[in-house]
Amino acid sequence: MSKISDYFKGVKKEISRIRWTSKKELVKYSLSTIVFMTFFGVFFYVIDLLVAILRSSL
Repeated sequence: MSKISDYFKGVKKEISRIRWTSKKELVKYSLSTIVFMTFFGVFFYVIDLLVAILRSSL
């Protein structure tokens, strides 16, 4: 039983060491992720469209 309590004490200690992000940082990182995902989605869509057009014209 002491091993289990030692385990949970260790877990609690490790969780207290975590540096949680602030709301401002979370919003900033989320928006940058959405912008990059949108950019690359449009980028690869255009590339795919160009390749399809080139293949159909040959």
